[in-house]
Amino acid sequence: MISSMLVSNVVLSQFLGICPFLGVSKKVETAAGMGAAVTFVITIASAITYPIYYFILVPLGLAYLETIAFILIIAALVQFVEMVLKKFMPPLYEALGVYLPLITTNCAVLGVALNNITNGCNFIESVVTGLFTALGFLVSIVILASIRERIEFNDIPHSFKGTPIVLVTASLMAIAFCGFAGLV
Repeated sequence: MISSMLVSNVVLSQFLGICPFLGVSKKVETAAGMGAAVTFVITIASAITYPIYYFILVPLGLAYLETIAFILIIAALVQFVEMVLKKFMPPLYEALGVYLPLITTNCAVLGVALNNITNGCNFIESVVTGLFTALGFLVSIVILASIRERIEFNDIPHSFKGTPIVLVTASLMAIAFCGFAGLV
């Protein structure tokens, strides 16, 4: 669990899901909303892709279609999340904007599902790995958003304003997360 969340952080050590990580991390509230949506999608996708792979694709000899099947499952889950947010949390839905449908093509979601199959995880391990990997995404995007809110009003050299300081911050976070490697 610690390994999935901190040591092998999906964003900071595997470099998956960088687009929403950088794009939605301007405000903590928006980042937390995106992190929660990604957490839901990754966890449920991990739970659904396991039986589909082992009980449908493998017995039918269609294991080579795993990527396409997983993308379809993820797309359906994202549509569900989008409908729920639009109905019950319109401000968050508006704040996430284009990044919400991009969860469908978020390589972190697909990467976790494929890694679970590749690593030979059983059902429980797949769900737990998915959940804690997603929580790692949530932690990292909220940390970056809180740092971005703090540095927004700081005196930063002109050449570092905007994207450069965000990339420097993200790289320093990745280095800091390497320190967790001694935990596991």
